[in-house]
Amino acid sequence: MTVRIDKKIVGYQVRDPKKDEAAKAEKKAGKKAEIIRMHEKLERPEGMECLEGATYKIRTPLDDHALYVTINDIILNAGTEHEQRRPFEIFINSKNMDHFQWIVALTRVMSAVFRKGGDVTFLAEELQAVFDPKGGYFKPGGRFVPSIVADIGAVVEHHLKRIGLLEPDEMSEQQQLILEQKRAEFEAREQEQAEKKTLKTELLPTAAAESNYPASASVCFKCNTKAMVILDGCKTCLACGYSKCG
Repeated sequence: MTVRIDKKIVGYQVRDPKKDEAAKAEKKAGKKAEIIRMHEKLERPEGMECLEGATYKIRTPLDDHALYVTINDIILNAGTEHEQRRPFEIFINSKNMDHFQWIVALTRVMSAVFRKGGDVTFLAEELQAVFDPKGGYFKPGGRFVPSIVADIGAVVEHHLKRIGLLEPDEMSEQQQLILEQKRAEFEAREQEQAEKKTLKTELLPTAAAESNYPASASVCFKCNTKAMVILDGCKTCLACGYSKCG
């Protein structure tokens, strides 16, 4: 077939069938590898009226009624190597109507932040930094919580660790062994002092009674657990291993 060229030739290129096939394959692979990211216009998948999630119970000594925090997640890029689970919405329910107004506002704002995408892990840290002017309370185990909002923040942090958006705080086996050894030394010393002296038994607060740490322990600056004792002349936390001496 003859093709007539009416214009001046300014350049040319030899067509390679192999390169054409490689380009088509690359373009096709690019379409398959398209990653769906979280954004505010993302809606529930069609045909899926329900989302996977978890419900957490928060009981505080400040109220007779517990709070129930439900966080639902959406799974992005399901069945691919880019599969990711992200929080989509949050609901908080309680029989105590005193909290209704601020709870509705908090859940709507948090759900909007979840759906907007990006890094949402800052929510857990910001909520846990909220302090109640009337004072906080101790949870079973001796952990101090500065407010109900901070307790909700701790639940959000736990959920983000559970779905893989935050790295879990775990000590190495060596750190755990050292901590157990230090704790055993401290308890042995406390028992020896108790045998030498006759002390009057005092009633302890509920949180301290349920704690696995010595009654003389103070609140740790890092994990807010009442587990800080003096070991070798230095304040050391028996819960997280924090030490003022480094």
